[in-house]
Amino acid sequence: MPLIYQELRLIAHRRLGARGRGATLSTTELVHEAWLKLADRSAPPRDRAHFLAVTSIAMRQVLLDRAKARGAVKRGAGRRRISFDEGAIGAEEQPEVLLQLDEALTRLAAVEPRLARVVECRFFGGLTEEEIAEALGVTVRTVQRDWAKARMLLRRAMEA
Repeated sequence: MPLIYQELRLIAHRRLGARGRGATLSTTELVHEAWLKLADRSAPPRDRAHFLAVTSIAMRQVLLDRAKARGAVKRGAGRRRISFDEGAIGAEEQPEVLLQLDEALTRLAAVEPRLARVVECRFFGGLTEEEIAEALGVTVRTVQRDWAKARMLLRRAMEA
């Protein structure tokens, strides 16, 4: 448990680190919320790579729930160009953009599931390219190509 907890804290810290001091969601809160989501799973993770991938999904869900709770604006309002910098979008600062990203990511997952998984692992889980490659069973170069393609497709979807 201590090793898993430390791993979760590192992932959460990487995800929340770029947001600055004004944020209301702390690393500990994100870890605890993600842990609760992970505890609800019927099957335990197979290995470290699977654990990291599942954790990315749980953190995505926590951040999206947080964005929804913060009173996100209705769809279509306030759209603006966004950056897919891993730390640029937070649940508190830009909930409408985070929800817009989730909608675009859900549509992407319907046609390109691996691209969506790469985005979840990198953007929401803060995993490195090597960790993503291990979690998805692909090469680092494939992760790099998938990340570039996913960013382009998501940017187009969100600007449309």
